Amino acid sequence: MGINIIHTIFFFSLLIFSSPITCLDIDLGIDLGPILSPLPLIPDLLNFADQRLAIIYPIIQTFKNIITSDPLGITKTWVGSDLCKYAGFYCGTPPDNDTATVIASIDFNGFGLSAPTLDGFLDQLPDLAIFHANSNNFTGTISPKIANLRYLFELDLSNNNLVGTFPTAVLSMTSLSFLDIRFNSFAGVVPPHIFMQTLDFLFLNDNNFAQTLPQTIGSTSAAYLTLANNMFTGPIPRSIGNANSTLREILLLNNLLTGCLPYELGLLKEAVVFDAGNNLLTGPLPCSLGCLRKIEVLNFAGNLLYGKIPEQICAVGSLVNFSLFDNYFTSVGPECRKMIKSRVLDVRKNCIRGLPEQRSAEECASFFLKPRSCSHPSSFTFMPCEVQPSSESDGDPPVRRRTKRKLVSYAALSRHRLML
Repeated sequence: MGINIIHTIFFFSLLIFSSPITCLDIDLGIDLGPILSPLPLIPDLLNFADQRLAIIYPIIQTFKNIITSDPLGITKTWVGSDLCKYAGFYCGTPPDNDTATVIASIDFNGFGLSAPTLDGFLDQLPDLAIFHANSNNFTGTISPKIANLRYLFELDLSNNNLVGTFPTAVLSMTSLSFLDIRFNSFAGVVPPHIFMQTLDFLFLNDNNFAQTLPQTIGSTSAAYLTLANNMFTGPIPRSIGNANSTLREILLLNNLLTGCLPYELGLLKEAVVFDAGNNLLTGPLPCSLGCLRKIEVLNFAGNLLYGKIPEQICAVGSLVNFSLFDNYFTSVGPECRKMIKSRVLDVRKNCIRGLPEQRSAEECASFFLKPRSCSHPSSFTFMPCEVQPSSESDGDPPVRRRTKRKLVSYAALSRHRLML
């Protein structure tokens, strides 16, 4: 009996791995136990276009069997040997063999599939380059085995119900350039090394990460970075200025950031969006923000900032949305008054006498009763660029045309898939 079992297993292996690939569903009348479990038996006479597809077939069928909800009937297409026609699966040629056919991309965006885990599926697709799974109901943690996906360069797990700590396996995935894990329930800390990865897009918003912002944030190569709606604490690191050649849009809003603003923010010469609204930041605005020649959206609303609003910032012609709402600023100059008049600058709920919709005198007095200061006070007047005088007349506000450019980072605050 033992010899028969060995012969049977050997025969089954030949059917899977020989070429052309033909797999038979044979009732052996014996229990192979854990040798084949949990892979489902392969149907009668399936001919696969490539041996690699034959290997992936039972992995897909096993995953299909654990899906508990499929409102769009997606898995009804997951039958037969032509995996390239399965809904959500896309075939391609792998880098290591230009004659092979493999599952190169998976797009489950918006399918609404429910499954208790992605383990045993995602981590078992060795030729995968793209995995998008926005707006499903996948739960569980992410297997460290995804580190073996050597070709994966886009990983989107956003808007699911994934839990656990940050999936640290991505730290060893050198091909990865796009990571989106927003709108999940990941908790704990974000490894500082993630900001040293060669990523172009890093979306971590709307999770439960709680930690101080690491100094390595300035090492990021990402052009788009969203850390919003978490529980990041502490000051914005001065090292952020080191990302001056890459960082275009950064969202830090709705966290618990404290401390004074570093003048190094003014070094972010490629920045188009900088949003640190609704935190606990304090102190004056650095004049260096006037060096952000490409900035269009600058938001510090809902903080504890105070002092005079620097004219250098208000002279930046690219600004179309500058919000200082709900702070404690006390004065504005003529350039900033032009921005208020043109509704580019929002200074409501501050302490600026003579302007409408300000805090009460009592509320402002109560705030300034507590001594407040920042270290390195001279840094707030330092300008790391040449000051460009305004060319506008005193009577007319500058003409500011809203860009037609799509701001990627704000789209990440929606649960839907990102359209890049």
